[in-house]
Amino acid sequence: MKKFLPMLLLAFVSLFIFSCKDDDDNQDFDTYSQVRDATGTFTSPDFTLSMDISIESTDVVLVYRRVGNVWQIIPKTYYLDDVQNYPTGRELDYDFDFNTQEVNIRTSANFNQLSQMSPAEATQYLSNQTFRVVLVPASAAKGTSTVDTSDYNAVIKYYNLNDSNVKNVKVN
Repeated sequence: MKKFLPMLLLAFVSLFIFSCKDDDDNQDFDTYSQVRDATGTFTSPDFTLSMDISIESTDVVLVYRRVGNVWQIIPKTYYLDDVQNYPTGRELDYDFDFNTQEVNIRTSANFNQLSQMSPAEATQYLSNQTFRVVLVPASAAKGTSTVDTSDYNAVIKYYNLNDSNVKNVKVN
């Protein structure tokens, strides 16, 4: 019994030593997840919408495009229907890039967007487009999260974001 008690005490103390986690250096306490909307119309020559932001250089930006009543992650490629008087195999891409101060959302295509797109297509894909920009702290996005970023609702739930009253910025 004399040998058992010290071993039990040692096991009990070691349980607390190894269960403590000291990785505060990896935490990002100065950035909070945020949601913002940007609405604008893509126009020539660069077909780009720009939105001001302020994030750390290690943080992450996710961008979603409103399609009907859902949010669809970009980058995204659309294969436009073959229509008379327009080239076949037309592809329209939405993409974005960002830095610590700005997000640039753009369209590009394998055809001339000004002259080889029907008025209905221009309205659907270029005019009055709304994008939801989600700013995510680096510590939460470094591969430790298991959230499916292509699912907007999963991202909102995972980062505990309130998207009921998102500020909408008109960009162009």
